[in-house]
Amino acid sequence: MDDRLRWVLEAFELRAHVFQAGPMCGSSKYGEQGGRGFIHILQSGQLTVELRGATHFFAEPTLIFFMGPVGHRLIPNAEAESVCASFEFGGSLGNPLVRALPDMFSLRLSDAPGLAKALDLLFDEAREKHCGYQAVLDRMIEVVIIGLLRDLMDANRLKLGLLAGLADVRLAKAINAMHAQPASGWTLDRLAEQAGMSRARFAKRFHDVVGTTPLAYLTEWRIGLAKSLLWRGKSLEQAASAVGYSGATTLSRAFRGLAGESPKSWLSGRKSQS
Repeated sequence: MDDRLRWVLEAFELRAHVFQAGPMCGSSKYGEQGGRGFIHILQSGQLTVELRGATHFFAEPTLIFFMGPVGHRLIPNAEAESVCASFEFGGSLGNPLVRALPDMFSLRLSDAPGLAKALDLLFDEAREKHCGYQAVLDRMIEVVIIGLLRDLMDANRLKLGLLAGLADVRLAKAINAMHAQPASGWTLDRLAEQAGMSRARFAKRFHDVVGTTPLAYLTEWRIGLAKSLLWRGKSLEQAASAVGYSGATTLSRAFRGLAGESPKSWLSGRKSQS
């Protein structure tokens, strides 16, 4: 199967920063910060996570993942050790992966053997603290996040959303085609052909698994990609050409329909927040 994450990783840059490595000292609270997500890896000890009035207790090594900006609080016991990081992955740009996971996702490390090598290296680096270890930790936690996304697809852990769609061999072919060639004149018939399915069967399967229609997803992908291009300094005309719109006016109309504001207003607001 083609690389199912390639185009998402190219369109939306993953950048992480490890801010905790080792024994945890007291409770800590994390607010809803823009498009920032969080990953907490409990290496040993026990940890309680408070999330929107509910508590979740973890007593064995566990990865706790917040793809989007969800307010939560960590309460460790006296012996808890962890690696915690914040990350940005195009959440405010429209990365479809943000909607692909629940507010909080947890995975026992014993249930994810594919992550073992990366986690062992991460824990070793956190413990030994050689020169440049902060930069190494930041890069390694990015590898862990990508490994987690792989695991979610390969183990079919999710039943709805983009990752569930990418875990489906036939749907993944159509989704990859949209990701790779957003400017192509995709129709429902052409996408069904990519998936090797009839038009009606493809449309139903896509909606049941991904949670939206194929053409609605295509529009979301195009606008998210346009946001990423505009944020990187491309002009509106350049973005329109890259994502399949005939010009700036057509892109602006589609952008406003999905985002609720013009590209200029969106870009100005985002710059003021950065």
